[in-house]
Amino acid sequence: MALKPFNDTILKAAYGEKTTHTPVWFMRQAGRSQPEYRKIKETHSLFEITHDPELCAYVTKLPVDQYNTDAAILYKDIMSPLGALGVDVEIKSGIGPVIGNPIRHISDVQKLGEINPEQDVPYILDTIKLLTTEQLNVPLIGFTGAPFTLASYMIEGGPSKNYNKTKAFMYEQPESWHLLMEKLSDMCITYTHAQIDAGCKMIQVFDSWVGALNREDYRTFIAPHMQRIFTGIKEKNVPVTTFGVGASHLIEEWNALPVDVVGLDWRLQIEEAREKGITKTLQGNLDPAILLAPWAVIEERLKRILDQGLQSDSYIFNLGHGVFPEVKPDTLRRVSEFVHTYSADYKSK
Repeated sequence: MALKPFNDTILKAAYGEKTTHTPVWFMRQAGRSQPEYRKIKETHSLFEITHDPELCAYVTKLPVDQYNTDAAILYKDIMSPLGALGVDVEIKSGIGPVIGNPIRHISDVQKLGEINPEQDVPYILDTIKLLTTEQLNVPLIGFTGAPFTLASYMIEGGPSKNYNKTKAFMYEQPESWHLLMEKLSDMCITYTHAQIDAGCKMIQVFDSWVGALNREDYRTFIAPHMQRIFTGIKEKNVPVTTFGVGASHLIEEWNALPVDVVGLDWRLQIEEAREKGITKTLQGNLDPAILLAPWAVIEERLKRILDQGLQSDSYIFNLGHGVFPEVKPDTLRRVSEFVHTYSADYKSK
């Protein structure tokens, strides 16, 4: 069966071009809340799904079919490429990534290898090719974790609430820190280039936990490496998004980087971001908890966010973080439909 005409709305919005409606996709839109995914998870682990291109493509495409989103995002984990570097990582249910060989000294950093995507993660590239050549009529978003967020797991040994070990390493061993950032930056560039070459039309860099740093430390320990990463990714001529949680104090730093889209969590309103001088395309930013409220509440919040976002063509609708498992798929379908209809009406006036 022939694909529908290619829908490039999100690419246009990322570059600030005029669109007929506001594009929408949801972070963690694949899996978690979908009955079909839960059925698969009864017999398959995340590792098994991501290593099976046909199954992984199915999971990735499912929300596009169910919610009519304007983009798909590859189903995988930010930890997926770290094994190639020699990181002993395991995703444990109910915990998250657990690192068997946490970094403590510069010698641990020096031992880290390099990624060769074609050899180390061919199943990811095969999934991308399958989706983009045969299945999707919307752009596929590839992604990578950013160096600080990846390093936080590698140093803490797993998830953390305060990142004390990570910060201590950064302050006490700045030479080791910057070497780690350089190695992870190299990985990010190589990994995303391979995803783009395989067919991804857009890249999101998840710096989920970088909000733990203040602006001064971000400028000193993070920004130079992010500058190199984003410059490297953009050599491939695709739009690039940066996103972090609890990082509203850093958006001016992000605005200065060579990114196209700044993702907002729910803590900062779109109009406030514009007042701070953010000129990039903005993405966001409904609090995912609102999706558990009655529809009248959801609709009121959607209108409030869209009325701010629609002041510019440089806007992509999303949540302020990931979909909760408790969210009903029908709610996400209704959100997508409402965003499309409401924005199309506004733009047609």
